[in-house]
Amino acid sequence: MKVLLVGEFSHLHNSLKEGLKALGHEVFIIGLNDGFKNFPVDFPIQKKWDSGFLKKIKIAVFKISGFDISSYLTFRQFLKFKKQCSGFDIVQLINENSFYCTPFYEKKIISYLLKNNQKLFLLSCGYDYLNVKYCFENPDFKSVFPLYFNHKIDRKSFGNALKFREKKFIGLHQFIYENCRGIIASDLDYHIPLRGNEKYLGLIPNPINIEKLSFKPLEIIDRIVIFHGINNDNYLKKGNDYFEKALKIIEEKYAKKVEVITVRSVPYSEYINLYKSCHILLDMVYAYDQGYNALEAMAKGKVVFTGAESEFSKHYNLSEKVCINAIPDVDYLVKELSFLIENPNEIITISKRARTFIEEHHDYIKIAEKYIQKWNEN
Repeated sequence: MKVLLVGEFSHLHNSLKEGLKALGHEVFIIGLNDGFKNFPVDFPIQKKWDSGFLKKIKIAVFKISGFDISSYLTFRQFLKFKKQCSGFDIVQLINENSFYCTPFYEKKIISYLLKNNQKLFLLSCGYDYLNVKYCFENPDFKSVFPLYFNHKIDRKSFGNALKFREKKFIGLHQFIYENCRGIIASDLDYHIPLRGNEKYLGLIPNPINIEKLSFKPLEIIDRIVIFHGINNDNYLKKGNDYFEKALKIIEEKYAKKVEVITVRSVPYSEYINLYKSCHILLDMVYAYDQGYNALEAMAKGKVVFTGAESEFSKHYNLSEKVCINAIPDVDYLVKELSFLIENPNEIITISKRARTFIEEHHDYIKIAEKYIQKWNEN
């Protein structure tokens, strides 16, 4: 089978590619490498005129004429790869806006992919029309949207989600929805909004290449090391403000027992090595399930503060913790961290369970097999 994976912003498509290739399939990725994260892609596209003086010119031109220079240049770059993007059995979009273009150019690119390949599928692993619609209609759903509803994040900062409510992006959604074979969710945060939708094919957990992420049993010799990786662009959306307040209290309370490592906006290849020495990793507070960062850390046996609501435990039939459910509550986070610091054996136990969970439910080859099954059935 020949597979084209479109877009990358979490390492999902790279791990899926590795699983598919291990099974003997031919796989390529086209897309942006997601800024500072710098994920590898086979056919790289750069977002141009997106900083400094050129960005100011681009914005001015767009306001006057509605013409987006960056989207046009992205389309021109795609055309250079159009031969390489033809003749695939499967094309999978990572998002409804995989190329970060305006709907006009996004449709032009997808139209070419539809015309020159066999089947098109869509992933729901981030903001898209159906996810955003559900979050607006269900304000109590655990997500980042209450930050916007409560004016903690302004409209401009939340633009990458709100754009899916605009008429042109709704049109883009309808175009993809009508032409794709189905939608696959990567975790419960995207599964729940899609339940009952006629195009929804079900949840396939994120693939994790466990062969690349070695598990080393944790040892607590001196201090308990807590790692907090911050993406400045998503500071509030990940709940880093809650984590930082909790860590300040923990450092004062357990000055001789803990060491806190904080890093900001580093490339993926550097980031994944920076937390090697930690016991506890702080990921995010607004989720039902784990995202990619959390899963890779769990594969390495870290005790991760992330999404792990009752819906997650029920879905995977878990009776014991494989990670720590995080919520936007400083006192709660301090309580959970304090318990682990005062009961270090629990850190060791959860660490082992975390690795076992990843091996059982997220192994990249097993997940690749699930994708192949869905693609062949639809």
